[in-house]
Amino acid sequence: MININKKIYFSKMHGLGNDFVVIDNINQNVTFSIKMIKKLSNRNTGIGFDQLLLVEKSNNKKYDFYYRIFNSDGSEVFQCGNGARCFAYFVYLKKLTNKKKIFVKTYTSDICIKIINKNEIIVNMGKPKFNIHNIPKFHIDNFSLQTLNINNQIIQFGNIFIGNPHCIIVVHNIKKYPVGKIGKIINSNYNDFPDGVNVNFMEVISPNSIILRVYERGVGETQACGSGACASVVFGILQKILSSSVVVTLSGGNLKISWMGDTHSVYMSGPAEHVYDGYIKV
Repeated sequence: MININKKIYFSKMHGLGNDFVVIDNINQNVTFSIKMIKKLSNRNTGIGFDQLLLVEKSNNKKYDFYYRIFNSDGSEVFQCGNGARCFAYFVYLKKLTNKKKIFVKTYTSDICIKIINKNEIIVNMGKPKFNIHNIPKFHIDNFSLQTLNINNQIIQFGNIFIGNPHCIIVVHNIKKYPVGKIGKIINSNYNDFPDGVNVNFMEVISPNSIILRVYERGVGETQACGSGACASVVFGILQKILSSSVVVTLSGGNLKISWMGDTHSVYMSGPAEHVYDGYIKV
Protein backbone atom coordinates (compact mmCIF):
# COMPACT_ATOMS: atom_id res chain seq x y z
CA MET A 1 0.00 0.00 0.00
CA ILE A 2 1.05 3.62 -0.52
CA ASN A 3 2.10 5.63 2.51
CA ILE A 4 -0.21 8.47 3.59
CA ASN A 5 0.76 11.91 2.20
CA LYS A 6 3.38 10.48 -0.09
CA LYS A 7 4.03 12.58 -3.21
CA ILE A 8 3.76 10.78 -6.53
CA TYR A 9 5.42 12.61 -9.41
CA PHE A 10 3.89 12.00 -12.82
CA SER A 11 3.57 13.27 -16.38
CA LYS A 12 0.30 13.63 -18.23
CA MET A 13 0.63 12.55 -21.88
CA HIS A 14 -1.56 11.51 -24.75
CA GLY A 15 -1.38 9.75 -28.08
CA LEU A 16 -4.17 11.04 -30.36
CA GLY A 17 -6.32 11.80 -27.32
CA ASN A 18 -5.80 8.40 -25.68
CA ASP A 19 -4.50 9.87 -22.42
CA PHE A 20 -2.06 8.52 -19.87
CA VAL A 21 -0.43 9.22 -16.57
CA VAL A 22 3.19 8.13 -16.90
CA ILE A 23 5.25 7.46 -13.78
CA ASP A 24 8.99 7.00 -13.43
CA ASN A 25 9.05 4.03 -11.09
CA ILE A 26 12.83 3.74 -11.33
CA ASN A 27 13.58 6.91 -9.34
CA GLN A 28 10.40 6.46 -7.30
CA ASN A 29 9.14 3.35 -5.57
CA VAL A 30 5.36 3.33 -5.83
CA THR A 31 2.97 0.39 -5.46
CA PHE A 32 -0.58 0.91 -6.64
CA SER A 33 -3.72 -0.80 -5.36
CA ILE A 34 -6.79 -1.15 -7.58
CA LYS A 35 -8.60 1.31 -5.33
CA MET A 36 -5.85 3.91 -5.73
CA ILE A 37 -5.76 3.57 -9.52
CA LYS A 38 -9.52 4.07 -9.71
CA LYS A 39 -9.20 7.14 -7.49
CA LEU A 40 -6.41 8.67 -9.58
CA SER A 41 -8.14 7.93 -12.89
CA ASN A 42 -11.35 9.75 -11.90
CA ARG A 43 -11.65 12.79 -14.15
CA ASN A 44 -13.61 14.78 -11.59
CA THR A 45 -11.76 14.07 -8.36
CA GLY A 46 -8.39 12.67 -9.50
CA ILE A 47 -5.94 13.31 -12.34
CA GLY A 48 -7.97 11.49 -14.98
CA PHE A 49 -6.61 9.03 -17.55
CA ASP A 50 -7.44 6.09 -19.78
CA GLN A 51 -4.36 4.15 -18.67
CA LEU A 52 -1.59 4.40 -16.10
CA LEU A 53 1.88 3.62 -17.46
CA LEU A 54 4.76 2.60 -15.21
CA VAL A 55 8.39 2.87 -16.29
CA GLU A 56 10.36 0.21 -14.45
CA LYS A 57 13.90 -1.11 -14.50
CA SER A 58 14.54 -4.23 -16.53
CA ASN A 59 16.48 -7.07 -14.92
CA ASN A 60 17.33 -8.42 -18.37
CA LYS A 61 20.14 -6.66 -20.28
CA LYS A 62 18.25 -7.38 -23.51
CA TYR A 63 15.70 -4.70 -22.59
CA ASP A 64 16.13 -1.03 -21.73
CA PHE A 65 12.96 -0.88 -19.61
CA TYR A 66 10.05 -2.87 -18.28
CA TYR A 67 6.65 -1.39 -19.18
CA ARG A 68 3.46 -1.94 -17.16
CA ILE A 69 -0.04 -0.77 -18.14
CA PHE A 70 -3.12 -0.42 -15.94
CA ASN A 71 -6.61 0.48 -17.13
CA SER A 72 -8.63 3.11 -15.29
CA ASP A 73 -10.56 0.33 -13.52
CA GLY A 74 -7.31 -0.94 -11.96
CA SER A 75 -6.89 -4.01 -14.14
CA GLU A 76 -3.42 -4.68 -15.55
CA VAL A 77 -3.33 -5.20 -19.31
CA PHE A 78 -0.76 -6.60 -21.69
CA GLN A 79 -0.11 -3.92 -24.28
CA CYS A 80 -1.01 -0.39 -25.37
CA GLY A 81 0.24 0.92 -28.70
CA ASN A 82 -0.48 4.61 -28.04
CA GLY A 83 1.00 4.15 -24.60
CA ALA A 84 4.18 2.66 -26.10
CA ARG A 85 4.79 5.83 -28.08
CA CYS A 86 4.20 8.00 -25.01
CA PHE A 87 6.41 5.68 -22.95
CA ALA A 88 9.30 6.10 -25.40
CA TYR A 89 8.91 9.86 -25.61
CA PHE A 90 8.70 10.09 -21.80
CA VAL A 91 11.96 8.20 -21.11
CA TYR A 92 13.72 10.30 -23.75
CA LEU A 93 12.34 13.64 -22.43
CA LYS A 94 13.17 12.73 -18.82
CA LYS A 95 16.69 11.64 -19.83
CA LEU A 96 16.19 8.12 -18.51
CA THR A 97 17.95 7.15 -21.74
CA ASN A 98 19.77 8.96 -24.52
CA LYS A 99 18.79 6.31 -27.06
CA LYS A 100 16.29 7.02 -29.81
CA LYS A 101 15.75 3.31 -30.32
CA ILE A 102 14.75 1.34 -27.24
CA PHE A 103 13.76 -2.22 -26.46
CA VAL A 104 10.95 -2.65 -23.95
CA LYS A 105 9.46 -5.67 -22.19
CA THR A 106 5.75 -5.79 -21.31
CA TYR A 107 3.72 -8.48 -19.60
CA THR A 108 3.34 -10.43 -22.86
CA SER A 109 5.40 -8.68 -25.52
CA ASP A 110 8.84 -7.53 -26.59
CA ILE A 111 8.64 -4.11 -28.25
CA CYS A 112 11.13 -2.08 -30.25
CA ILE A 113 10.37 1.66 -30.41
CA LYS A 114 12.18 4.23 -32.58
CA ILE A 115 11.82 7.97 -31.98
CA ILE A 116 12.16 10.12 -35.10
CA ASN A 117 10.52 13.12 -33.43
CA LYS A 118 7.44 13.61 -31.24
CA ASN A 119 5.20 13.48 -34.32
CA GLU A 120 6.71 10.27 -35.66
CA ILE A 121 7.39 7.45 -33.25
CA ILE A 122 7.56 4.01 -34.84
CA VAL A 123 6.62 0.95 -32.81
CA ASN A 124 7.35 -2.62 -33.80
CA MET A 125 4.26 -4.21 -32.26
CA GLY A 126 5.44 -7.76 -32.88
CA LYS A 127 3.75 -10.56 -34.77
CA PRO A 128 -0.02 -11.00 -34.56
CA LYS A 129 -1.16 -14.18 -32.82
CA PHE A 130 -4.11 -16.33 -33.78
CA ASN A 131 -4.26 -19.28 -31.41
CA ILE A 132 -4.03 -18.45 -27.71
CA HIS A 133 -6.14 -18.48 -24.57
CA ASN A 134 -9.38 -16.49 -24.91
CA ILE A 135 -9.09 -16.27 -28.70
CA PRO A 136 -11.24 -18.76 -30.67
CA LYS A 137 -8.83 -21.21 -32.28
CA PHE A 138 -7.92 -20.74 -35.89
CA HIS A 139 -4.73 -20.46 -37.93
CA ILE A 140 -3.67 -17.71 -40.27
CA ASP A 141 -3.90 -20.11 -43.23
CA ASN A 142 -7.56 -20.89 -42.61
CA PHE A 143 -8.63 -17.60 -41.06
CA SER A 144 -12.40 -17.31 -41.03
CA LEU A 145 -15.06 -15.05 -39.61
CA GLN A 146 -16.86 -15.95 -36.39
CA THR A 147 -20.49 -15.11 -35.66
CA LEU A 148 -22.22 -13.68 -32.62
CA ASN A 149 -25.95 -13.31 -31.90
CA ILE A 150 -26.79 -10.07 -30.08
CA ASN A 151 -30.48 -9.36 -29.56
CA ASN A 152 -31.35 -11.60 -32.54
CA GLN A 153 -28.87 -9.75 -34.75
CA ILE A 154 -26.06 -11.85 -36.27
CA ILE A 155 -22.73 -10.03 -36.13
CA GLN A 156 -19.65 -11.33 -37.95
CA PHE A 157 -16.25 -10.64 -36.47
CA GLY A 158 -12.62 -11.75 -36.42
CA ASN A 159 -10.26 -12.19 -33.49
CA ILE A 160 -6.58 -11.24 -33.39
CA PHE A 161 -4.16 -10.89 -30.50
CA ILE A 162 -1.58 -8.09 -30.69
CA GLY A 163 -0.49 -7.57 -27.12
CA ASN A 164 -4.19 -7.64 -26.17
CA PRO A 165 -7.15 -9.67 -27.45
CA HIS A 166 -9.11 -7.84 -30.14
CA CYS A 167 -12.49 -8.49 -31.72
CA ILE A 168 -12.90 -6.73 -35.10
CA ILE A 169 -16.29 -5.91 -36.65
CA VAL A 170 -16.71 -4.26 -40.07
CA VAL A 171 -19.53 -1.68 -40.13
CA HIS A 172 -20.98 0.48 -42.92
CA ASN A 173 -21.72 3.68 -40.99
CA ILE A 174 -19.39 4.05 -38.05
CA LYS A 175 -20.82 7.43 -36.94
CA LYS A 176 -24.23 5.91 -36.28
CA TYR A 177 -23.11 2.50 -35.01
CA PRO A 178 -23.87 1.84 -31.30
CA VAL A 179 -20.24 1.27 -30.33
CA GLY A 180 -20.75 1.66 -26.58
CA LYS A 181 -23.80 -0.61 -26.44
CA ILE A 182 -22.38 -3.47 -28.55
CA GLY A 183 -18.91 -3.19 -27.03
CA LYS A 184 -20.32 -3.47 -23.52
CA ILE A 185 -22.54 -6.45 -24.42
CA ILE A 186 -19.63 -8.37 -25.95
CA ASN A 187 -17.46 -7.71 -22.90
CA SER A 188 -20.23 -8.58 -20.45
CA ASN A 189 -21.93 -11.59 -22.00
CA TYR A 190 -19.72 -13.33 -24.54
CA ASN A 191 -18.40 -16.62 -23.11
CA ASP A 192 -15.40 -16.74 -25.44
CA PHE A 193 -13.97 -13.66 -23.70
CA PRO A 194 -14.21 -14.27 -19.95
CA ASP A 195 -11.45 -11.71 -19.34
CA GLY A 196 -12.94 -9.14 -21.69
CA VAL A 197 -11.79 -8.02 -25.13
CA ASN A 198 -11.10 -4.80 -27.01
CA VAL A 199 -13.89 -4.45 -29.57
CA ASN A 200 -12.88 -2.70 -32.81
CA PHE A 201 -15.50 -1.23 -35.15
CA MET A 202 -14.01 -0.59 -38.59
CA GLU A 203 -15.41 1.25 -41.61
CA VAL A 204 -13.38 0.66 -44.78
CA ILE A 205 -12.99 3.79 -46.91
CA SER A 206 -10.48 2.34 -49.38
CA PRO A 207 -7.79 -0.37 -49.40
CA ASN A 208 -5.44 2.20 -47.84
CA SER A 209 -7.83 3.95 -45.45
CA ILE A 210 -10.17 2.99 -42.60
CA ILE A 211 -12.09 4.77 -39.84
CA LEU A 212 -11.92 3.04 -36.47
CA ARG A 213 -13.68 3.28 -33.12
CA VAL A 214 -12.61 1.06 -30.23
CA TYR A 215 -14.39 0.00 -27.05
CA GLU A 216 -11.55 -0.98 -24.72
CA ARG A 217 -12.07 -3.48 -21.93
CA GLY A 218 -11.84 -1.85 -18.53
CA VAL A 219 -12.12 1.66 -20.02
CA GLY A 220 -14.93 2.03 -22.56
CA GLU A 221 -14.63 3.88 -25.87
CA THR A 222 -11.36 5.80 -26.20
CA GLN A 223 -10.26 8.40 -28.73
CA ALA A 224 -7.54 6.11 -30.04
CA CYS A 225 -6.23 2.57 -29.60
CA GLY A 226 -2.89 1.68 -31.17
CA SER A 227 -3.03 -2.09 -30.75
CA GLY A 228 -6.65 -1.97 -31.97
CA ALA A 229 -5.56 -0.13 -35.11
CA CYS A 230 -2.91 -2.79 -35.72
CA ALA A 231 -5.32 -5.69 -35.15
CA SER A 232 -7.95 -4.14 -37.41
CA VAL A 233 -5.51 -3.63 -40.28
CA VAL A 234 -4.22 -7.19 -39.96
CA PHE A 235 -7.81 -8.43 -40.04
CA GLY A 236 -8.55 -6.36 -43.14
CA ILE A 237 -5.44 -7.67 -44.90
CA LEU A 238 -6.39 -11.26 -44.09
CA GLN A 239 -9.87 -10.57 -45.47
CA LYS A 240 -8.25 -9.12 -48.63
CA ILE A 241 -10.04 -5.80 -48.23
CA LEU A 242 -6.98 -3.76 -47.17
CA SER A 243 -3.49 -3.24 -48.57
CA SER A 244 -0.23 -3.75 -46.65
CA SER A 245 -0.05 -0.09 -45.60
CA VAL A 246 -3.10 1.70 -44.18
CA VAL A 247 -3.93 5.08 -42.65
CA VAL A 248 -6.24 4.53 -39.67
CA THR A 249 -8.43 7.49 -38.72
CA LEU A 250 -9.49 7.54 -35.07
CA SER A 251 -11.38 10.18 -33.10
CA GLY A 252 -8.09 11.72 -31.95
CA GLY A 253 -6.17 11.61 -35.24
CA ASN A 254 -4.37 9.29 -37.65
CA LEU A 255 -2.02 6.33 -37.32
CA LYS A 256 -0.05 4.62 -40.06
CA ILE A 257 -0.10 0.81 -39.85
CA SER A 258 1.83 -1.60 -42.05
CA TRP A 259 2.04 -5.40 -42.18
CA MET A 260 3.65 -7.51 -44.87
CA GLY A 261 1.73 -10.61 -43.81
CA ASP A 262 2.70 -14.13 -42.78
CA THR A 263 5.36 -14.07 -40.03
CA HIS A 264 6.21 -10.36 -40.26
CA SER A 265 5.80 -7.88 -37.41
CA VAL A 266 3.19 -5.13 -37.46
CA TYR A 267 4.49 -1.55 -37.49
CA MET A 268 2.67 1.48 -36.13
CA SER A 269 3.69 5.11 -36.64
CA GLY A 270 2.14 8.11 -34.89
CA PRO A 271 2.68 11.03 -32.49
CA ALA A 272 3.06 11.40 -28.73
CA GLU A 273 2.33 14.56 -26.76
CA HIS A 274 3.63 15.64 -23.35
CA VAL A 275 0.95 17.77 -21.67
CA TYR A 276 2.30 18.64 -18.21
CA ASP A 277 4.23 17.39 -15.18
CA GLY A 278 2.87 17.35 -11.67
CA TYR A 279 2.62 15.55 -8.37
CA ILE A 280 -0.24 14.35 -6.24
CA LYS A 281 -0.32 13.58 -2.51
CA VAL A 282 -1.88 10.26 -1.60
